[in-house]
Amino acid sequence: MPLKFPTYHPQGFALVGDRIYLSSVEVLEAPVPYPVPVDGYDRTPGKGIGHVFVLDRQGNLLKDIRVGEGTAYHPGGIDYDGENVWVPTAEYRPNSRAVVYKINPRTYRVSEQFRVKDHVGGVVRDRRTGLVHGVSWGSRTLYAWTAAGKQVDAQPNQSHLLDYQDCDYVSRSKQLCGGVTGLKTPTGGNFELGGLALLDLNDDNRILHEIPFPMYSTAGHSVTRNPVALEVDGSKLRLFTAPDDGEGATGTELLIYESPIS
Repeated sequence: MPLKFPTYHPQGFALVGDRIYLSSVEVLEAPVPYPVPVDGYDRTPGKGIGHVFVLDRQGNLLKDIRVGEGTAYHPGGIDYDGENVWVPTAEYRPNSRAVVYKINPRTYRVSEQFRVKDHVGGVVRDRRTGLVHGVSWGSRTLYAWTAAGKQVDAQPNQSHLLDYQDCDYVSRSKQLCGGVTGLKTPTGGNFELGGLALLDLNDDNRILHEIPFPMYSTAGHSVTRNPVALEVDGSKLRLFTAPDDGEGATGTELLIYESPIS
């Protein structure tokens, strides 16, 4: 399903009733690597605009919500906790900073919840404990905070297979994450290994199940490269993805997969 508006670089999905929330970063000036680190950073901050698009189920744009401040313009993976959509917006470089926002889906009001002294690439709120779980750049560190931003946990990611890009809450304190790893082929080309992982939030993010997902977009990208969202609809499990950038040759397409639940 082609998305017929400027989508830029999609990052995260959240499903809110008959609406789809899509976070995306509009890069105005790409970060540039430093020859040597400067103040602990490996690249310039760049410039950009953070967007959270609200779509209907046919992919039509209903609202464009701006998030971020200054050099923190990169929204990541997002989550809906039943009341609000949680959106981390970070600098577009590792070991930086992030602001975690809430968006009220009834009013579209954006409110800051807390700040983190690291790049936060995605968040999920546990509906049982109220804790907010997040991933760092490349998801190498898995965090947990209270809703007010007090850090209660930080641990290395047990998975060395996938870098999680977007995660969704699953009932009974679990999260399902989509991700990708870039690999080289024997001929020097590039290959994207995509997959999905189910983690137990109450058990130190223990990986309960992890699978490759060998499906690809029209542009040739792994479909779990960026936004993912899953829902149960009767006897079906449905996966939404949007792996391609708006500036690409094919633009951004909303891809939907279904599997029967036995």
